[in-house]
Amino acid sequence: MAHPVAFFEVLSPDHERAQKFYAELFGWTVDADPEMGGYGLVDTGAGEGAIGGGIGPVDEPGEAGTTIYVRVPDLDAALERAAALGGARLVPPTDLPGGYGRFAILADPDGNRVGLWA
Repeated sequence: MAHPVAFFEVLSPDHERAQKFYAELFGWTVDADPEMGGYGLVDTGAGEGAIGGGIGPVDEPGEAGTTIYVRVPDLDAALERAAALGGARLVPPTDLPGGYGRFAILADPDGNRVGLWA
């Protein structure tokens, strides 16, 4: 079964600057939500079926950076498989607001953050 990249995320200590940078660089629309701490959903303008994303503030030091989210059918199974392959669980399965499913985050053996979305 295929596991497509489904979402991207850019986290920054200055998320408003990052939102403006990417919007102006690529012509993306960023819809920041004050109720989510200024986190903004990104419309890349690439039409139906395009991968969407988000740009927002960091919650903890060391979170800044870019993360891809891969669609998987079972978060726990994917986290267990990642651990068996030398990865580590960073964020346990967590519900997303608005009924958008659940996510988790792992670190690959080199420490790169990879998101999982179910």
